[in-house]
Amino acid sequence: MSDTYELKAEARERVGKGSARELRRNGKIPAVIYGDKQPPLSIALPYKDVTMKIHGGGFMTTIATIDVGGDKIRVLPKDYQLDPVRDFTMHVDFLRISKNTSVTVDVPVHFINEEESPGIKRGGVLNTVRHTVEVNCPAESIPDAFIADLTGLDLGDGIHISNITLPDGVEPTITDRDFTIATIAAPAGLKSEEDAAAEEEADAEAAEEATTEEEEEGGEE
Repeated sequence: MSDTYELKAEARERVGKGSARELRRNGKIPAVIYGDKQPPLSIALPYKDVTMKIHGGGFMTTIATIDVGGDKIRVLPKDYQLDPVRDFTMHVDFLRISKNTSVTVDVPVHFINEEESPGIKRGGVLNTVRHTVEVNCPAESIPDAFIADLTGLDLGDGIHISNITLPDGVEPTITDRDFTIATIAAPAGLKSEEDAAAEEEADAEAAEEATTEEEEEGGEE
């Protein structure tokens, strides 16, 4: 799990669009902390600090501590909104975390040992079906990433969730099938060559069958 971090926040007494716009003009982001059977808490966070964490990676899978006037609250980011035009952070939702909290998160997949894949050595392409895997797990044990080892994979081979080592207590939300993470796809040039070879083989078989039929017909005469 990624290292935790701390953000200082101010409690918000006023809420609504007007209040939120005023906060943003003053370099702050409106946010809400909810969950753990407690009332929602409206807060304001420094824009620069939050934006740095969002763009630094791992924001949605890293537990944070928010200091609200000396009251330190452990949270996990659950959602954030970006302005569709100007791409700045508009709002953040946080979930309160306790030792028994279970969460649903998207964990990224990292691929290793591409140089050990015969299929990639032959010009194959790594076709990533899932860049992340959604899992249920304890909030205190969120994996940083899942490791997919490409060693020994040839053209047409794939990696499924059963090939990924999952930590204790971590379960994928999809449980009805061994879903695909990635495959090694044949390059376009190789596909064309294989198609051409298949066509030649089919033509040869057809010609052989035609010759046999002619010989059989001649024998009957």
